[in-house]
Amino acid sequence: MRIVITGGAGFLGSHLCEALLKRGDTVVCVDDLSTGQLSNIEPFTNNPRFSFIAADVTVGIPVVGEVDAVAHLASAASPPDYHRMPLETLAAGSRGTESALKLAHSHNARFVLASTSEIYGDPLVHPQTEEYFGNVNSIGPRSVYDEAKRFAEAISMAYARTHNVNVGIMRIFNTFGPRMRPGDGRVVTSFIAQALNGQPITIYGDGSQTRSFCYVDDLVRGIVAMIDSADRGPINLGNPVEKRVDELAQIVLDLTGSQSSIEFHPLPTDDPTRRKPDITRAQTRLGWNPTVETSVGLKLTLEWFLRNRQEVADAADAIAGAQFGGQEAASVLAGGDVDNNAPVLEAA
Repeated sequence: MRIVITGGAGFLGSHLCEALLKRGDTVVCVDDLSTGQLSNIEPFTNNPRFSFIAADVTVGIPVVGEVDAVAHLASAASPPDYHRMPLETLAAGSRGTESALKLAHSHNARFVLASTSEIYGDPLVHPQTEEYFGNVNSIGPRSVYDEAKRFAEAISMAYARTHNVNVGIMRIFNTFGPRMRPGDGRVVTSFIAQALNGQPITIYGDGSQTRSFCYVDDLVRGIVAMIDSADRGPINLGNPVEKRVDELAQIVLDLTGSQSSIEFHPLPTDDPTRRKPDITRAQTRLGWNPTVETSVGLKLTLEWFLRNRQEVADAADAIAGAQFGGQEAASVLAGGDVDNNAPVLEAA
């Protein structure tokens, strides 16, 4: 298959590129590198089945030739990114998604959307099933990301119903692993970077809020299964093992051997207090289950951070600055989502 991946130079996108290349597919990576990194895709650049296009999906996707599938991962996903680029985030979810849908439609290709657990907002239903419509504040500080993804789902379904595009919607829960930026503001990266830099571990709220952490290799298997299927979804992809944020902090301290203290700060506006996917659809329709335990995934992630100590050290100021940036910036360290580590054109 020849597969186009928008946001392919990001954290999640680069892992998807790698997995598809390993199984013999041809991959076209599209990214504007606003927060994506060429270093993420450097190992593939000499592969004749890999090509990179620097482009903004909100303007168009200049791919020529055969296309069998389009995986649309382009979106700002970490709180610092979408607070820094609110209009770009909304554009990626609207115009960017339509560009990807048009490409799929013109080639009669499979279209897979990387949506997010943020669709559910601060959920009133637990665990979250795909039938739940969510509890989202459309004008709050997180709305540029939440509503961009909700619109992306809506326009994807409109293309499916109007133009018979072969659409599949995935709702991705917290994912982590190697290649995440140490200063991207997500809870796993922030805790590891703070521990390695000897900074206090910053928890927003009392630490009782929960997340479900999925290792990137597991998540990518789910995306590949979605690409290969004809399922329209939406389908939750995430690890249903729920962990408290203060529990995560202690695991990181134990793994790193850090003497960092733990500091508690007020919970940011609209930050979800509980997050856990119901993955029954993924299990029954895709035959997918996550298999990597959180502690194992954290060890692998820590090893990557240790190989990139300068980048970790450089992130110290950014993380510390976020602590004093007000309630919107505070969501940086409160848990985030996703999907994904992504800019306008980077994987969520």
